Amino acid sequence: MSGHGAPVIDISGVSTQETPLKLAVIAASWHTEIMDGLLDGARRAAAEAGVETTEVRVPGSFELPVAAARMAPHFDAVVALGVVIRGGTPHFEYVCSAATDGLTEVSVRTGVPVGFGVLTCDTEQQGLDRAGLPGSKEDKGHEAVTAALAAAAALRPWKM
Repeated sequence: MSGHGAPVIDISGVSTQETPLKLAVIAASWHTEIMDGLLDGARRAAAEAGVETTEVRVPGSFELPVAAARMAPHFDAVVALGVVIRGGTPHFEYVCSAATDGLTEVSVRTGVPVGFGVLTCDTEQQGLDRAGLPGSKEDKGHEAVTAALAAAAALRPWKM
């Protein structure tokens, strides 16, 4: 499981009255049950950190980079949530590559941390196992927010 060896990151207090952080959570619409779990985890992490959050829904994971590019200049951190499940065509590789490369490019170009909460799975069960639902082994929505906020807090002194 990918959670093995993960660091424990405490995001309580990363957003204070004096320096509140603003977070954008962008979520794809495919695979409703998995996405609901990812969003719930993202919301929990944002609430634990006391962060002002704006949520936007886009059709699919392919649209996450353009939404992140539009929103990043207005936020301290962005989180992209999506699910791509392998099928019988190369579509899986194209969408996963476009989402990964696009989100990386947004983060590097803007200097705004982008939490990567895009599940790239061979089966629906793998997505369910990572969605933070009851019985899930991992909570990737929570992890993506935690990583993005921790990076934003660490980079705060050098805000562009």
